[in-house]
Amino acid sequence: MAHLVTGAAGFIGSNLAEELLAKGEKVIGVDCFTDYYARELKEKNLENIIEDDNFKFIEADLLDLDLVELLSKVDYVYHQAAQAGVRSSWGQTFDIYTDCNIRATQQLLEAAKEAEIKKFVYASSSSVYGDTDNLPMQETNRLQPVSPYGVSKLAGENLCYLYWKNFEVPTVSLRYFTVFGERQRPDMAFHIFIKEILTDGKITIFGDGKQSRNFTYVGDVVEANILAAASDVEGEIFNVGGAGERITLNRTIEMMEDIIGKEVEKEYDTVAKGDVKHTEADETKIRQMLDYKPKVGLKEGLRREVEWLKKIYL
Repeated sequence: MAHLVTGAAGFIGSNLAEELLAKGEKVIGVDCFTDYYARELKEKNLENIIEDDNFKFIEADLLDLDLVELLSKVDYVYHQAAQAGVRSSWGQTFDIYTDCNIRATQQLLEAAKEAEIKKFVYASSSSVYGDTDNLPMQETNRLQPVSPYGVSKLAGENLCYLYWKNFEVPTVSLRYFTVFGERQRPDMAFHIFIKEILTDGKITIFGDGKQSRNFTYVGDVVEANILAAASDVEGEIFNVGGAGERITLNRTIEMMEDIIGKEVEKEYDTVAKGDVKHTEADETKIRQMLDYKPKVGLKEGLRREVEWLKKIYL
């Protein structure tokens, strides 16, 4: 049995591939090393697994591969590859999001139609909900993304549903809520904040810092993917949230300062276009249908991310 992980050199993809290998599975990883952030960080993400006999790595753009041939060799697809970033998705760069997030997903689903795969797990995002006061966010909420990135992730969800509905491709979509932990991308807030605290820099907070999030540890997201793949559930969408309550950005910075043992200089700026004020996952559905139980809380997860970033920046 083989597992395909797209975006395997990325934050979540590399953690997922590593966990599957630890379980004794065969994994094919695909990544095209987009220039969204430094290649050396992505290569570092793979260093624990690149030599594993059960791991085959393909450096390629999904749009350039023979996907029918690729999927003929796998039982499970975990489609993590995407162009990330809410703030970068405006203007001309939306072309990249169209290719990486919409076209690549459609091509992969088209190939899955011809294959005998057992499950196609799609990485979606809480950004599909947009800005809403209807908290916690439920899968049945009206979806109104407020960023081009959110629009592209919702398009992927809709593609998954229609390939399941029309061609019985066994899809499951997972809406991740602000994932953090080891290997977090360098454009993400926690990575930036911890780096600046460690290196005596200063941090910029967009807005008043009272925006709040439901933060999800990367190991719990990995577990959600594996549970979704192993289940007999198809054509469904699930929120994937973390172990703990919704918390403000200001409070998370205080927690980082406590863990590292020093304070950081802060400046406040205007709210970035496309950022939402609050997110909070209603996890009733995933807990009931997939028996998902997030295990790592914010403080412990932050401690692990700090230790990982110390190795990079100190």
